[in-house]
Amino acid sequence: MKSQIKTSIHPDKDKAGAKAADLGARLIRDAIRKRGHAKIIVATGASQFETLCHLVAAKGIDWTRVTAFHLDEYVGMPITHPASFRKYLWERFVSQLPLPLAAFHYINGEGDPAAECRRIGALIRKHPIDVCFAGIGENGHLAFNDPPADFQTKSPYIIVNLDEACRKQQMGEGWFPSLKHVPKQAISMSIQQILKSTAVICTVPDLRKAQAVHDCVFGEVTPVHPASVLQEHPACWCFLDKSSASLL
Repeated sequence: MKSQIKTSIHPDKDKAGAKAADLGARLIRDAIRKRGHAKIIVATGASQFETLCHLVAAKGIDWTRVTAFHLDEYVGMPITHPASFRKYLWERFVSQLPLPLAAFHYINGEGDPAAECRRIGALIRKHPIDVCFAGIGENGHLAFNDPPADFQTKSPYIIVNLDEACRKQQMGEGWFPSLKHVPKQAISMSIQQILKSTAVICTVPDLRKAQAVHDCVFGEVTPVHPASVLQEHPACWCFLDKSSASLL
């Protein structure tokens, strides 16, 4: 089957992020206009810096009509830790918006992870997602679904084991001082839950992502390259810079 992912290549990561945010903002405004509200998923990590910067500056969005979820969080990670995705999302997204969101449903990885999966899973089942913002990991992961990913589970959120490549990426991006400090488990939105989103917008800059982009956007659809499953989504866009697109 031919990949359905629509790729958009730009000179640098800022322009890629700006175009991803432009599309996301348009889809959010469309959802609010049609139904009076929008439901989104917001990603984290270094790949999302530019997208979130441009998204919070987008004009014409009534953020009070937007409910947001996030993709993943480390098990046992306090919100005060520099690598906490809750902290990241507060600092780079929620607190930067011109108006407060209707709600932001954070994942709390500090308590019982199985109970948290059930809690946040029950919430997202009530909120069909209009737009999912995401990235692709150096190992091809989608959210924290490392290879070989579970393509079958229907649970909205699951506990996952992080592979070494994923943990090295988190260290390499500067979130942790050494590999031993990177948690080995996380709560992640499942592949099937991500695919339920009406639209998926991936921003994937940097040369270190080039092989994963090649494998996931145009390679075989396989759990070994988890983000390859997006090839089957009818409304998925992948915004790249010249470096991440260098092997296409």
